[in-house]
Amino acid sequence: MKILIADDHTIVREGIKMLLIEAYPEAQITDVSDSVTLLDLVLKEKWDVIISDISMPPGDSGLEAVKKIKQHSPATPVIILSMHAPEQYAVRAIKSGASGYLTKGAATLELVNAVNQVLAGKKYLTPEVVGILADAFENNQSNKTIKNLSEREYEVFMLLAKGKSISDIAKELVLSANTISTFRARIFEKIGFHTTLELIKYAVDNELV
Repeated sequence: MKILIADDHTIVREGIKMLLIEAYPEAQITDVSDSVTLLDLVLKEKWDVIISDISMPPGDSGLEAVKKIKQHSPATPVIILSMHAPEQYAVRAIKSGASGYLTKGAATLELVNAVNQVLAGKKYLTPEVVGILADAFENNQSNKTIKNLSEREYEVFMLLAKGKSISDIAKELVLSANTISTFRARIFEKIGFHTTLELIKYAVDNELV
């Protein structure tokens, strides 16, 4: 069995590998630190399961990478392993093609179960994620404006909603301030914001932060 891990933090990758080696001693486990290398390996080799973070600058976000992985290899299951709470990204992850969504805090207890589930051709959804997906379905109309954002725009949206400045976001995503300003302008245009305060209020009102 071949498992590919993508996360920009070495300590996280090593922890995941330890869990998986104990559960699957015969598995071939490869780890990478960015989405560029992740996609390169997906194009070159066949994998039984992929475990990926969401934020891995530089390059595509993890969710954009999932979409490209599923285009190239639809049958390869991808588990998103993120520091973000499920209500922030779980719906977008599943819609991008992920077979499961886990927070890093829960990974120690759930990761091996998740891998077993997706290897069997099923999705791995915790009760919390199931509830979030159900709520998202019910509130589809009220949340439709957010769905107009690309994955990178949504990533910038979430950082703006947390009160981060353009320069702070640029450093975190390893992009130029001009690029972040362009994303901000697109977000404002798509959702109808006029000020960052309106964006933050929208995020709070919709329990996104």
